[in-house]
Amino acid sequence: MIISHKHKYLFVAIPHTGSTAISRELCENYGGVPILRKHAYYHEFLAIANAEEKTYFVFVGIRNPLDEAISLYFKYKTNHKGNYTNPERLRKNGGFVTNADLRKFNFIKNTNADFPTYFKRFRTFPYDNLIRLSHKEFDFVIRFENLRDDFAQALRLIGIEQKRPLPTVNRTARKRRDFLSYYTPEIHERAKRVFGPFMKKWGYDFPPEWRDDPVPWSSQLLFYVLGVFRKFYWQHLKRRGPFYARFFKALKPGSGVSSKGMRY
Repeated sequence: MIISHKHKYLFVAIPHTGSTAISRELCENYGGVPILRKHAYYHEFLAIANAEEKTYFVFVGIRNPLDEAISLYFKYKTNHKGNYTNPERLRKNGGFVTNADLRKFNFIKNTNADFPTYFKRFRTFPYDNLIRLSHKEFDFVIRFENLRDDFAQALRLIGIEQKRPLPTVNRTARKRRDFLSYYTPEIHERAKRVFGPFMKKWGYDFPPEWRDDPVPWSSQLLFYVLGVFRKFYWQHLKRRGPFYARFFKALKPGSGVSSKGMRY
């Protein structure tokens, strides 16, 4: 999370949405300073903010979950930055790598699983992420698919003259293929069940060449029902220890894929 008292803005960093690049750029060129944790929640900020700070311009990032899932798969597959073999990065040692992350990393490492195999094993419940917590309170949403232009638009809305195009940082190593090419026909139906409700809510479309079946109503219902419990978990229980984490495991974002709270 990045704040600027000079320019009166707050950037809420959602994992896998270009937040590292945005956070770094704000700190280097636009008066930003880190506050709380990298992926701190907006309600945590509100708990410590004064009346004026609560009026700051608030912006956040979002990403097509079809693309995010591929990026996350390759982070596991390539052991991104050595995160999954470095003891200092483990949650139990104060880091951000959870047991769920290790299970996925080890599964891919030990079986050399391709993306469809990984997807069928670990993706079941409708996807959601931390933008659910405060989306009605954000002033602007930067779409990862239009990252540079949307970042420039955010600066204009804040009233800041942009100094340079947003640099690319923290890129995930993966084969340079269209992310949709990793979705083989055998997982199209599951992808619609898992990602469809979130995509519908945020205006993302499935490829026209996929079968034109609607998102199942059962997935829509489960998305909203789980959303109630997920929001409660993220707001009140997530940072209270392993008992709550185990109890609400199925309610975590991305069907068990937890967000990564890196400390500054």
